[in-house]
Amino acid sequence: MTRAVGLSGEVQEGFDGLSLIIGMGATGLSCARFLKSIGAEFAVADTRTAPAMLDVFRAEFPGVVIELGDLREAFLARAQRLIVSPGVSVKTDAIAQAKSAGVEVTGDIALFAQRVKKPIVGVTGSNGKSTVVAMLASILRAAGRSFGLGGNLDGENFKPALDLLSEEPKALYVLELSSFQLETTPFLNAEAVALLNLSQDHMDRYVDASEYLSAKQNIFLGAKQVCVNANDALTFPLDPATATVCYSTQGAVEGGFGIDGVKGARALSFNGSAFLAVERMRVAGEHNIANALAASALAHAIGVSLESIAQGIADFNGLPHRCQWVAKIDNVDYFNDSKGTNVGSTLASVVGLGEHIAASTGGKLVLIAGGEGKGADFSPLAPAIGDFVRNVILIGRDAKLIAECLEQDSYAHEVTFAQSMEEAIEQATAAAQAGDAVLLSPACASFDMFDNFQHRGDVFATRVREKKYEDED
Repeated sequence: MTRAVGLSGEVQEGFDGLSLIIGMGATGLSCARFLKSIGAEFAVADTRTAPAMLDVFRAEFPGVVIELGDLREAFLARAQRLIVSPGVSVKTDAIAQAKSAGVEVTGDIALFAQRVKKPIVGVTGSNGKSTVVAMLASILRAAGRSFGLGGNLDGENFKPALDLLSEEPKALYVLELSSFQLETTPFLNAEAVALLNLSQDHMDRYVDASEYLSAKQNIFLGAKQVCVNANDALTFPLDPATATVCYSTQGAVEGGFGIDGVKGARALSFNGSAFLAVERMRVAGEHNIANALAASALAHAIGVSLESIAQGIADFNGLPHRCQWVAKIDNVDYFNDSKGTNVGSTLASVVGLGEHIAASTGGKLVLIAGGEGKGADFSPLAPAIGDFVRNVILIGRDAKLIAECLEQDSYAHEVTFAQSMEEAIEQATAAAQAGDAVLLSPACASFDMFDNFQHRGDVFATRVREKKYEDED
């Protein structure tokens, strides 16, 4: 094995012995750069025989041992610790065997939490976490706070947490955290955290919803303050002694964040006093009101003023691929919610956007869904689709499975199938009526047809804009 000499010429305390990075994606690369910077001895492994970033690793870390293909138990047993990337299951036989033999299994977030000297704000949940993190970032900018942003983000905000350590130190760090990252994080010790919600997801990696929740609950370990949804018991920590800040979309909350004027002009409120009219928000839907309240509670927990919270939320424009408006064609709006990769996320978008469209135009949704279902049960979508959706157009590997789940209910909706995104858009355009909205919210992963959810959303948005230009010619 090769020892990478750090800037100080010495290995930092706590990193004696060999560290084996498993996974050669962006997270694995950030781990390798971190270990090199502190002079730690490390090797790298990947279950793929030709990972896309292989040449980058070889160029940056010449002399570091790299193993590809099936993980060898003998190779893993030589390590002091395994640093497992989120894309690799810790249940993999070789990893599980190494752990049972006493090898430490950890991840990049645990390493970050171990090294960072400033407060951490952590956000997890099945849905909405990217939006809440981005809203919180907008609030912190409005407040003039110095902060770093990283973790399980995508697009322009993507940055592995360990990469933040190589930058100029910030006053605090905001992390979006997946269940996979939290599995290997036994000591986040954050200043403030939130588990936004829990819906069935990643059932290809977890035995059941209870195991999934258990991974998410790791975010609470060592947290000084926890922001909880007063209407959702699953968002509460198991330890009732943890200090909590409550929020609710059902009305005002004493000492917490809620809604004022439920039957009239609605506003976000703190302790029953309004601080931002809902109509000033640039993102629509009940799910985004919940997101705004969660971001408000987190900001309050770290001492941000209500004035800055209001300004930051009012300034927030939304994120790409999350119920993002694309175009209006013949009085029909098109929305890209390609980040809707699970049932809970799509359910929130259908209800949130469906209520908005019904109230503003009297229209309905035409839903494009489908892809790789990850073992999910799609039947919870049926009632909302019955209420708000005119037509469902299904694509991808699990299209028929989704159709079967919807057919088990009596809700009236027409279901058709398309072989491509382009065909799905053509069918949606034909089905939509004036005042309706076409919503891409797949409730599935994208890898059966696309590179990732961003690629899927980009294909949708590009074709919709092409249709708009065609209609204008």
